[in-house]
Amino acid sequence: MARKQGAAAEARAPATDLPAERLLGMYRTMVTTRAVDERMWLLQRQGAIAFTIPCKGQEAAQIGAVAAFDPSRDWFYPYYRDVGVMLSLGMTPRDVFLGGFGKFDDPESGGRQMPYHWSLPKARVVTGSSPVATQIPHAAGTGMALQLKGEDGVVFCSFGEGSTSKGDFHEGVNFAAVRKAPVIFFCENNQYAISEGLEKQMAVRSVAERAAAYGIPGESVDGNDVFATYAVVRRAVERARAGDGPTLVEARTYRLMAHSSGDDDRNYRTREEIAEWAKKDPIQLFKEQLIRQGVLDEARAQALSAEVADEVDAATDAAEQAPWPEVADATRFVYAEGGNGRGR
Repeated sequence: MARKQGAAAEARAPATDLPAERLLGMYRTMVTTRAVDERMWLLQRQGAIAFTIPCKGQEAAQIGAVAAFDPSRDWFYPYYRDVGVMLSLGMTPRDVFLGGFGKFDDPESGGRQMPYHWSLPKARVVTGSSPVATQIPHAAGTGMALQLKGEDGVVFCSFGEGSTSKGDFHEGVNFAAVRKAPVIFFCENNQYAISEGLEKQMAVRSVAERAAAYGIPGESVDGNDVFATYAVVRRAVERARAGDGPTLVEARTYRLMAHSSGDDDRNYRTREEIAEWAKKDPIQLFKEQLIRQGVLDEARAQALSAEVADEVDAATDAAEQAPWPEVADATRFVYAEGGNGRGR
């Protein structure tokens, strides 16, 4: 189907070119993402960690999107809720828990940051900061750098729909559009910017419609459907790699938990609303799709869930027993130095 520049289009899930083993791997990553997310929530409620930001309900958007990229040449600017993106790119559950506990071996900051300030150099994941949307102009700059260096990499940049109300979003997308930089702006529209519903954030019907202001394609897709998300993002990546510039993709999804462990979502949404969205659980949907295709069966799904549960238990124990940072390490990587402490 032809796509008009600047038009927000509704995408449907076509057949995929992904092989069966890759699909099974993606399903396992989705199940692992959910298990890690739920364990982080329990650890926070037990007082073992200070803070967490749930991603339950957004797994299909994250894992479907990142499957369209090549970590050996593409660059990634994920946002704080992207546990599924990071596990897809090679981060382990233990790594995530190390960040939650704030341990010395935390690969993101050595225990200096809150959880989910992602960093994974081997997969070209660039460290983010706490203010939302700041990664968007950074991603635009990386896309321009790839152009200047003559490389064919593409930049993945994700964010929530609340970030599209920030100046960083407009400046970053406009810059990338003018320069035709190879950036995929991926909005995980989970319906709420903390406590503010979509209708209080923007007058347009969807985030994808905002692409028209920058003269770039905008596509809206069912973010609970792995196949649909992958197809739309893959098309955008191919377009960017061919030199045709950025695309704004809106993955419509829903966070089934509160915004964070410090949020009481009973103040702004009903339990009935959450229950309706829970019927569209992306993991269950993907499981049913794979069973229909003959890629998965119930017995294998149950065995996989048991394996993941054991893996998450072991990762939790390993992270909890890992060493804490030492006082002497507090200023490491803050000032120039010749090397001290335990030598990260």
